[in-house]
Amino acid sequence: MDQAREKIVLLETDAGSRDALNQLLQEAGYDVMVVTTAREVLEELRRSKPDLALLGAPADDSAIPELLAEIRGTAPADKTRVIFVVGALPADRAAALDLGANDAVSRPSHAGEILARVRAQLRARRTEQDLRDKVRIAEEGQQIAHTAFEALAVTEKMTSDAFSISRKLKIGVGAAFAAAAVMAGIYLLFARSAQHQTKQMNTIIAQLDGSVFSQQDLMARVRQLREQQGATANLAAGKHELQKHAEDLKAKMAGADSTEITALQRELADTNARLKHIEKAGDAAETLIAANVPSVCLLHVAVAFREKESGRRLRYAGLNPQGEPIRDSDGKPILSLEGRGPEVKADIFGTGFLAGPDGRVVTNHHVAEPWWKNDELGDLTLQGFQPEISTIRAYFPGDRRAFHGEIQDISKDTDLATMRVDLQGLKRPVLRIDSSKAAAVPGDPIVLMGYATGLAAILARADEATVQKIADSSDGDVTQILDELAKRDLIRPIVTQGHIGDILPDKILFDAQTTSGGSGGPLFNDQGKVIGVTYAVLKGFGGSNFGIPIRFSQSLLTH
Repeated sequence: MDQAREKIVLLETDAGSRDALNQLLQEAGYDVMVVTTAREVLEELRRSKPDLALLGAPADDSAIPELLAEIRGTAPADKTRVIFVVGALPADRAAALDLGANDAVSRPSHAGEILARVRAQLRARRTEQDLRDKVRIAEEGQQIAHTAFEALAVTEKMTSDAFSISRKLKIGVGAAFAAAAVMAGIYLLFARSAQHQTKQMNTIIAQLDGSVFSQQDLMARVRQLREQQGATANLAAGKHELQKHAEDLKAKMAGADSTEITALQRELADTNARLKHIEKAGDAAETLIAANVPSVCLLHVAVAFREKESGRRLRYAGLNPQGEPIRDSDGKPILSLEGRGPEVKADIFGTGFLAGPDGRVVTNHHVAEPWWKNDELGDLTLQGFQPEISTIRAYFPGDRRAFHGEIQDISKDTDLATMRVDLQGLKRPVLRIDSSKAAAVPGDPIVLMGYATGLAAILARADEATVQKIADSSDGDVTQILDELAKRDLIRPIVTQGHIGDILPDKILFDAQTTSGGSGGPLFNDQGKVIGVTYAVLKGFGGSNFGIPIRFSQSLLTH
C-alpha cells in the first residue's frame, strides 16, 4: 500500500516566493495546498487537517492568533505543526515563537534550510504519533492483564467456595492461576521492553532521516544547487561587474558637462584600478588553484550503530524488490538487531588535505568522529547505542579510486584531527604550510577549497542525463554513487575567494563562502600556503566563517 503524502498548507504573500516554495515542497514529495490569506489557512485547517502550515505572512495578521488558537485546541493526534517565515530581525523570530509557532526562519532564507526545517517538524510530528500509539497499545495490554487477574481472582474464589470439587481439580486450578499470573507478568515486562526499544529505534530513525535521501530528494537538491552555482559560483562575477561599470562611466562621460566630467574621470580611474587588482589577484589564484586542488580530498565517513548491551549492530529488517529498506506504515525504515539485513549507516561528508608524504591528511575532529559535539548522534548513547566508524574513504581529484583511511590522531585542544590514507602509490604534492602567527593578516585575500554541501554539490556539476544515469545505476547506494563520480572525474573541490575579516588567538574569521561538507578544507594565503582549516559557519552574520590557524596542527604532524 502506498504511503499517503504528508499535507502542507502554504501561505506566502509574495508571488515569486510562493511559486518557488510550492515547487520546492512538491519536488520533495509533499502534497501542497497554496493559499494567500491566514483566513484561508484556518479554513483549510478545519477541512483537511494538514500536517504542517508554512506561514510567510506578517505575524501581526489579525487572523493569525485565531489560527494558532484553533491548532492548540485540536486533539494531539491531529495537531498541525507551524513554521513562520519572518523578517531578518531576531525580534521577529521571537514574536513568532511567542505566538505559539513550532519554529521560525528568517528572511532571506535558503531553500535547503526551509526544507530541512519542514522535514524536522514533520519527523517530530510522526515521532509523537508513534509514541502515542505505542503508549495506547501498552495501556490496552495492561488493561487486558488487569481484567485477566480479576477474572482469575473470581475463579479462585468460586473454586475455594465449591467444596465438592476434588483435591486434584483444585490443584489444577491453582496451577492454572499461577501460570496465568506468570504469563501476565511476562506480558507486562515485554510490553515495557518493546516500548523502550521502539523509542530507541524512533530516535535513531529521526536522526538518520535527515541524512538519507530518496532518489527524488537527491535529484531535487541537485537541481537546486545547480541553479545556485550558476548564479553565484562564477569567480569572475566581480570582474564582469567592474568591467560593465567602467563601460557605463565612459558612456556617461561622452554626454557629461564640465561640472560632471571630473568626478566621472575620478570614478573611472578608481574602477580601473580595482579591475587591475582583481585581474592580478585572479591570475595568482588560478596558479594557486591548479597546483593545490589535486591534494584536497573528499572524505566519506560512514557511521554505524552498535547496541551496548548485546554488541550487535543495528540493521535494516530487509529490502524490498527495488533494493530499498522495507518501511512501516509511516514510511520509516524498519530496523532490527537480528537477521542479515544491511547495516544502518549515516553518511557524513567532509574535506581533508594532504599534509605528509606518508598519506597523512588533516581534517576536523568533527569529521573524523562525526558524533563529537553532535547532540543528535551523541544522544544515541543514552538510548543504548554507540556510534562507531564503519569505513573512511578518501577521493582525490583526477583519480578514479577510493582510498581507505583510518584516524591517526585527534587534537585535545581544537577541532582538528589527522587521518592516515593508504595512497596505493598515488603521487600528490604535500601542501605547504605557514604556521607562523604572521601568516594571516586582516584584510588579506584568501582562497578556500572544500567539498561544501557534499554529494549533491558534486552531482550538480554534471548534466541532468549523467546525474539520472548515476542515480539509477547505483540504487541509491552512496558508495556506488561516489565510485561513479570518481570514474567520470567529477570529484573536485569547490574553490571560493574572499578576505580575512579578523584574527583571534585561536580563530581566523573570513568571508569566503562555504557550508557543511566544507569542514576540514584548507585556507590559503596569497602565497599559496595553508594558513588555516575551515571548521564552522557563522550563521546569520553575513556568511562569515571560522578557520583554525594551521599552527594548531603541528602537534598532530610531528609524530
